[in-house]
Amino acid sequence: MNWAMNIIDWFIPAEFRYERSELSLARNFVFTHLFGPLISQSILLFLYWSDPQGGWPMWTIFVCVWAFWLLPLLLKYSRDLYISATFSVQLLAFVSLFGAFFYGGASSPFLPWLIVSLLLGFFYLSKRPIVVIFIFSMNLAAFFSAYLIFGFAERVARENLVTVGWISIFSATVYMAWMAVYYASMLSMRGELVRETEQHRATMTRLREAKELADEANRSRSIFLAKMSHEFRTPLNAVIGYSEIVIENLEVGDKNPQKKVDLLRINAAGKHLLSLLTDVLDLSRIENDEVDVQVKSFDLNDFISDVVSNTSSLVSQNNNRFVVNCPPKVGMISTDATKLRQAALNLISNASKFTKDGVITLSLRRERSSVGDWIELQVVDSGIGISQEEIGKLFTNFRQASLSTSSRYGGTGLGLAHSQKLCGLLGGRISVTSDVGKGSTFTIRIPASLDVIKRHTADRVDALPATLATQSI
Repeated sequence: MNWAMNIIDWFIPAEFRYERSELSLARNFVFTHLFGPLISQSILLFLYWSDPQGGWPMWTIFVCVWAFWLLPLLLKYSRDLYISATFSVQLLAFVSLFGAFFYGGASSPFLPWLIVSLLLGFFYLSKRPIVVIFIFSMNLAAFFSAYLIFGFAERVARENLVTVGWISIFSATVYMAWMAVYYASMLSMRGELVRETEQHRATMTRLREAKELADEANRSRSIFLAKMSHEFRTPLNAVIGYSEIVIENLEVGDKNPQKKVDLLRINAAGKHLLSLLTDVLDLSRIENDEVDVQVKSFDLNDFISDVVSNTSSLVSQNNNRFVVNCPPKVGMISTDATKLRQAALNLISNASKFTKDGVITLSLRRERSSVGDWIELQVVDSGIGISQEEIGKLFTNFRQASLSTSSRYGGTGLGLAHSQKLCGLLGGRISVTSDVGKGSTFTIRIPASLDVIKRHTADRVDALPATLATQSI
């Protein structure tokens, strides 16, 4: 039956295919208006052989019945089921009363189709019942007016209309039985849709509750981490401070040189732990929207010099060579220098950790555009590299590329996540490309003027209509 369905679907406009109920209703309309005129052909044949006068009344009925085959085409090209159904109801009501006037009057075999026209009107035009009542009333008024003026025509003897009457009743019954079956299937479909809607609504409620619980847990976690990080920093600062005082007060001729080594280890461990707690505290503040961005203008060349001086010793620890590619007079930049410096230091620190006897390259370039310049700071290393599957884990809190990386090189997995959030605060982001065994490239891309980018975005939102601007925000 695929060929039949293909024929029916040929008449249905594309916009009806997006909604299952509308597609089903359009298919039923096309099918009934292709099949309905077929079952009425027996009535037309009977009229043709039994009406000795023939003439325009008989041919008017013929043309009206055949006109139903044009309604699927009207649906296809008008793309409006309401218009097509209105023509169908009007045409069926007219041909029913016109046939009754010329063939049998009140006992005409055409009158059952008047009831069919009324039911079809309420079926297809249920949202506008006034239109159905108007069409039905006007046709009845015209029918009774013609009867009062001319009386019923006697073109065929009433006893000769008995056979065609049974044929008409049978045809109308078959037609309405199909519509009843379809209506029952529509009710069943709507019942299923209601049940699915209720299930989706219940699922959405559970998801909303789960999200609220997760948000509350996340807020509690952030508050806990912030408080604990803050509480830990005070004793750690004391440990670091007192260890430095003891180191400075060690006598030169101390007979136990191991004492100074142990104190240096305590001091280094304390500083390392303090840096980790600082990262946790900063992440918590960023997630709670408690971080202010201090936008200031500064020279990029001076900034790069500062970064290089702070990281040169770190890069050289694993016998790496540090290469700096920074063109002279890159110009000024307006952003938060502290946050940009922290992100850059994290990238260079990572590159130094995962590269041995290799090359670490720090590059800077300025990209000019009509809406504002962009700055790209790139850190390239020749270290162990990262597989494509592991890249997606890099910017997740407390996650590293793999367990083997964590166990071999150490670290908590906070550095890159922290750096990505810092760059997000500056209106940019960090991207990464890498090949296993060949090295990695991390690129910071931020606007050269954070205030200009914010103003440009605000201007674009203000230029939108009010509804769109609200959605964008």
